[in-house]
Formats: sequence, structure tokens, C-alpha cells
Amino acid sequence: MSKSDAAAPLFVPLQLGPLTLRNRVFMGALTRNRSVPTNIPNDVNVEYYRQRAQSAGLIVSEAVLVSQQGTEYPHAPGLWNKEQIAGWKKVTDAVHKEGGHIFAQLWHTGRVSHPDAPEQKASGQPVYAPSAISARGGKFRFLPGEPGYVTPTEIDDPTKLIDLYEQAAKNAKESGFDGLELHAASGYLLHQFLDSTSNKRTDSWGGSVANRSRFGLQVLERLISVFGKDRIGIKISPCGGYNDMGMPLDETIETFSYFISEIDELGIAYVNLTRYLPDFDPEFFKKRSTKHDVLETYSHLLKNVKLFADGGYTAEEAIATVKDGKIEGVFFGRAWIAHPDVAKRFEYGKALDNQLDFTRLLYGKYYGTEEEQKKGYIDYPPAKY
Repeated sequence: MSKSDAAAPLFVPLQLGPLTLRNRVFMGALTRNRSVPTNIPNDVNVEYYRQRAQSAGLIVSEAVLVSQQGTEYPHAPGLWNKEQIAGWKKVTDAVHKEGGHIFAQLWHTGRVSHPDAPEQKASGQPVYAPSAISARGGKFRFLPGEPGYVTPTEIDDPTKLIDLYEQAAKNAKESGFDGLELHAASGYLLHQFLDSTSNKRTDSWGGSVANRSRFGLQVLERLISVFGKDRIGIKISPCGGYNDMGMPLDETIETFSYFISEIDELGIAYVNLTRYLPDFDPEFFKKRSTKHDVLETYSHLLKNVKLFADGGYTAEEAIATVKDGKIEGVFFGRAWIAHPDVAKRFEYGKALDNQLDFTRLLYGKYYGTEEEQKKGYIDYPPAKY
């Protein structure tokens, strides 16, 4: 079978720091909650990543919790103990055996955890956030009564949380990851520090744009100290919306322009910008997103850092945007859930025609046995070539 000439821009190898990526079709972080029965990656997780490593140019792992405190969903994997390190080592070994590269996405949910979530409860600590402000909306479907968000406890000293990221980075390095992606999007902890609607602090961690950016920048500096700057990426979603995020447009542009400019000064490997997606702008009392063209608004700020993008791109959009030089690679999400061979399908002009099993998409309460874990996870077939 011949390759698709149209898709050629996506299959020019890319140098990312010391890594040579075989293509520009990347697999983004996808929370799947299959690390059953606790937060330790298992053999089913190994097979999931092994399948996708055969064609992805770069894999960013599902969001990995930096501590037992700060969880949201059940059975999401962590990186705070030796058992988790050993589990992830099996995953990274499998990815490398297939010739792939994998970054760990480091995650702390901040105010959008619940005190009765099993791992949060086991931590014996409260739900921490920049300020004692609850997010609107949301349902914890795995908890009795499906409760919503609670008012979090304001963290007294944010450096305590920064320490968690540094230790998780050390654990990721021991696990064999090629690098790290810092999750600063989707209304989780770093985003909560950046956004003035969730950060009302009056100390050096809040108020001005520089103060609200301090937490994320200091986390990046800690990650760089462990992995080096050329193995660090960051995911940012300036449009907000998800998890009750969103500032007025002028403030949004001012905040993220400063934050991105400071990231460029650090000279990390890449910034992944998430564009506006209606699916990530749920309506509570009103929609919260700040819709604007993120590539047009922020791309010119990056002089030393590669720019990637995500947000429901089609293959055709990805090809055109890379070909035009606006970005250097594209992350896909849901496409990789139902298709273990997304990049190869693009390369050979094959359709993404597997039916996504939404009943098995996410929630860990369905996955008691290993056979149940496999359904809607590692049972999607590749295309015939």
C-alpha cells in the first residue's frame, strides 16, 4: 500500500532536544482510570501504551498524580511511591522497545478534588488550592450521591506543593520517562494559580500577573533541575472554560502573554497550546471560556521553544497547520483511544473508523477485573494495511 502524499508534512522527523521524533502526530494525555485497583500502572496499561507506541511520534502519558493528596478520579496512576515507579518502568520499557518516546504529564487537581475521593481521603489531608474558592458545577460520579465541588482549603505555603512536583519528576526519571509535560491547563492546580477568578491571594503568589505566574514558573524550574530544559514541555489552555476557568479577554491575554514569554526565557522543549473546544466549555450559570485564537495571539512570543497544539484537530487541519509552519506538531486525544495506530492511518490515508465505546471511556467504577479493564481500552483493532 502506498503512503498518502497529502500527509507528508506530518511525517518529517522532528528533533526535540536530544530526541529524534519519527513523526509529528503525537498522543496527548488521556485520563483512562485503568490503574486498578489502586494508582499503580498494571499489565493492561503496559499493553495500551505498547500498542500506541508503534506509530506515535511522541506519547504524553495520561495525567500522572504527583501525590495522593490532590486526586480526582479513582484508579488514575501516580508517581509518589516505589510500586508506581516499578509499574511505570514496565510502560516506558515497552514504549522504548517499539522505538517510541514517552513523557510523563505531571498533574495535581487542586480545588477540583473531593475530600471523599478514595485516595484523597486516604491522604488524610484537605483539598488544597490557591484560594478558598469552589469551582462551579461538576459531579463526582464515582461517589455516592454524585456530589459536586467543595470549597477548598487555601494552601498556606505553595512551595509545599512545588516540592511534590520535584519529587514526582525524580520518580519519573527513575521510571525511564524521556521527559515531562507539566499540566498547566484545564482548570487544575497550575491553571488555578494563573486565573484571577480562582486565585485571590494577597501575598507574593497572587494579585499581579507576575505573582499569579510564579507558581507555574517555579515548578518548571524544579522540573528543569531534574531532567534538563530540553526534556520539559508544558500544556496550557488560555481559553479556559473547563473546571470553571475564565477571565476577561484583556486579562487573559495579558496573563498568558506574560506566562508564555517567561517560559520562552526558560528555553524548555515545547509549549502545547490547547485551542477553544465547545466540549470543554460546559454551561453552568453561563459559559466561562474566553474564546480567542491562541495560535494567532501567542505564537509570536516563542523564540526559543517549539510550539505544538491540540484541541480536536482533524488530520487535514493538522497537515495544513504544520505545512504552513504555524506549529511543529499536533497532539490528538480521542482519536488515540479508539485507534492504536492513528499516525499510521494518517500516513497511509486510512480513515479513523473504529466506533468509540463511550460507556468504557473513563470512569474507573466499571473496571473491577482485568477483563473489564481491557474493554474499550486495548481491544480496538488497527487498520489493515
